[in-house]
Amino acid sequence: MKQQGFTLIELMVVLVIIGIASAAISLTIKPDPLKLLRKDAERLSQLLQIAQAEARADGRPISLRADAKGFRFNRRSDDGLGVEAFQGDAQLRPRLWESTPMQLTVEPRQTLVLNAEWINPPLRVVLSDGLHSLSLQRDAAGLLRVVSQP
Repeated sequence: MKQQGFTLIELMVVLVIIGIASAAISLTIKPDPLKLLRKDAERLSQLLQIAQAEARADGRPISLRADAKGFRFNRRSDDGLGVEAFQGDAQLRPRLWESTPMQLTVEPRQTLVLNAEWINPPLRVVLSDGLHSLSLQRDAAGLLRVVSQP
């Protein structure tokens, strides 16, 4: 008598092949670059708010320095002779961008300095990974929000 259908072994082999193929595909799929850029923008927005609060509490201005690989916050040391880079600080420590290489542009063109003033001029920080751009906009009340580029 001849059997019809597939044996259990044949079905298991097919399932293993499908599992291996789907695992290989999922490992080769890269994350969405716009999602990484938005994550960087939102993280920078939150950290700028924290740095602004620290500058107001401490009274010393804090500046943002950024390059293609990452960013860091700096301020003058207590004695005024050196620069403090927040190496041991959990929030304001130097960080790497999720999306690299990153280009950061401040408008109006200046070094981004957060000071103890409660009313600050409007500011726009543009983050670009070469393909996509997002901007952070600060209003006069100091609130930052992530905005898509037109």
